[in-house]
Amino acid sequence: MSLSADNPVLSIRNLTIDLPQGGDRPHAVSNLSLTIREKEILCIVGESGSGKSITSFATMGLLPKVLKPSSGEILFDGQDVLKLPRQDHAALRGRRMGMVFQEPMTALNPCYTVGEQIAEIFRAHTALSRAEQRARTLALMDEVRLPEPERLYHAFPHQLSGGQRQRIVIAMALAMEPRLLIADEPTTALDVTTQMQILDMFKALKESRKAGILFVTHDFDVVAEIADRVLVMQKGVVVEEGTADEVLNRPRHPYTRRLIDAVPRRHATKGAPQTDRPIGLRVAGIEKTFRSPASLFKPARTVQAVRPMDFTVLEGQTLGIVGESGSGKSTLVRCLMGLVEPDEGSIWLGNQRLETGTAQSRRAFRKHIQIVFQDPYGSLNPRRRIGDLLIEGPLNFGVAKAEALKKARELLKIVRLEEDALERFPAQFSGGQRQRISIARALMVEPKILIADEAVSALDVSVQKDVLKLLTDIKQEVGLTMIFITHDLRVAAEISDHLLVMQKGEAVEYGTVDSVFGNPQRDYTRQLLAAMPGRGWEAPDLAALT
Repeated sequence: MSLSADNPVLSIRNLTIDLPQGGDRPHAVSNLSLTIREKEILCIVGESGSGKSITSFATMGLLPKVLKPSSGEILFDGQDVLKLPRQDHAALRGRRMGMVFQEPMTALNPCYTVGEQIAEIFRAHTALSRAEQRARTLALMDEVRLPEPERLYHAFPHQLSGGQRQRIVIAMALAMEPRLLIADEPTTALDVTTQMQILDMFKALKESRKAGILFVTHDFDVVAEIADRVLVMQKGVVVEEGTADEVLNRPRHPYTRRLIDAVPRRHATKGAPQTDRPIGLRVAGIEKTFRSPASLFKPARTVQAVRPMDFTVLEGQTLGIVGESGSGKSTLVRCLMGLVEPDEGSIWLGNQRLETGTAQSRRAFRKHIQIVFQDPYGSLNPRRRIGDLLIEGPLNFGVAKAEALKKARELLKIVRLEEDALERFPAQFSGGQRQRISIARALMVEPKILIADEAVSALDVSVQKDVLKLLTDIKQEVGLTMIFITHDLRVAAEISDHLLVMQKGEAVEYGTVDSVFGNPQRDYTRQLLAAMPGRGWEAPDLAALT
C-alpha cells in the first residue's frame, strides 16, 4: 500500500499491553496513542520501565510471550499489525519495517562477516543474484558512511569499532528501504564524535529515504539534536507530547520537568579547585605498547595504547578522563588497576610507589585501588546474594565475617539502600540500585582510589543524577580520590575537578574543568566539545518558568 505524506506511516491508537499478574502495576503500556509521518522523527523519552522499548517491540511484533496487547491498534500504513498472522507480521520486518538495537555486538552474528549479514537480507527478501546482492551491500555500506566498504565487507563484527558496528546494524535495517525505522537507544554507549556522526546520519536518512523514524532514548541532548516531536512516558503512560521546542524548553508535566532538571549543565563555572591538599595519586611516565606477532593471515602489528604520560590527582579530588573509543582510556585504567603491567613508568599513592612484580604486591595494590564498571549487572554474580558479594573482598584480605557484614550494613546506608538488600539477588534491583551496590562493593576494602569506568553512561538522567551526587557525597565523607572515565562531557564537567583529554594513547590536554571547557588549547578538544549533541540547547531554568 502506498500512502501520501499526509497519512501517517505509523499510528498507534489506545494501545494497552498487560503485564503478568503479581507485578507492581497491571500494564506495561496503558492507553498509548501516537503518530509518525514520513520524514519525521518522533523521540520517546522516559526512565527505564516507562514502556519505551515495549512500544517499539510491539510495533515490530517482537514482544515476549508473557506480554500481550489487550486492546488498541497499531496501524502501519493503515493496516493493523496486531491482527496479522505471525508470519505476515514477520514478513514486514526487514522489508517494510526496520529496527536498530542498542547493542550492535549482540545483534550481529560473530561467526559471519558483516558483509554476509547484510547480504543475507537480500537473499531472504529478493531474487537478486549474488553479484547484485554484493553490489547492493557495498552501496549500503557506503551510504551509512563506512570507510573502505570493500575491505570491511570481509570483516567480522569484533574487528570493527562500536560506531562501525552500529552503522552495519543501520545498513541492515535500511536494506529493503523500509517505511518505518525504529531505533532503540542506538547511541547510548558511543563516544561524542561517533554519536554525532550517527545522529547526523539519521537526520540525513530521514530526508533521503522519506521514512518515519521512532527514536527511543533517555538522553535529552540527543532529543534536542534530532527530534521533530517528543513523547514523554512514565510507567507505561504518556504524560506529555509536543514539538521538541515545546517539551524541551517549556515542559508542563512535573515528571518531564524532573527529567530535564536532572540533565547535567553543559558547563557552569566551577572555580579553581583546592591546591593545598597532599597528593593522592601520581602517575609518572607510564606507557604501554601491545605487539602481536605475524601469522599466516596477518602481518605483525604494534599499537602504542598509552604514550608516556604524567598526571597528579590530589586527595579528595576527581580527575575526569575523556576521549573517543580507542583513545587509550581503558588501557590506562587497566594499568592503574594492576591488570596490565606498564612497559615504563610508575604509579604512586602519596609517597608510596605501587609495585606489581609479585603476586603479594599485586594483592596489596588492588586493595588500594578499586573500580566501578559500566555495567553493574554484568559485574555482579547473578547467583549470589548481595551480602555475599559485598563481604567477598574483605574476607579475601583476612577480615572476619562478622566484621565484614557490619561494614556491609554501614555501606548500604551510605549508598541509600535498606539492610534487607543483603539477602536479595542482583536481578531484584533496578539498574541504579545495582550501580549503588557496585559502589558499596568497591568501598568494602577501604580503597584510597576509586575508579569509575563509564559508571553512569547507561543510566537514566534522573538515576544518573542520583549516582553522581552519591559519588560526590561519598568522596567528601570518606576522603576518596577518584578517577572518572567517561565519554559524556557534561557528566565530566559535573563531577570532575580536573580533566585529562586523551587521543590515540596521548594526553593531549590537561587542566581544570573551567580551562578545558572555557579555553581549550588543542584542536582535538575543540572538536570533542563541538560534537556534543544538543548544540544550542541548554536545560531551561525551570524555576523561572513556574
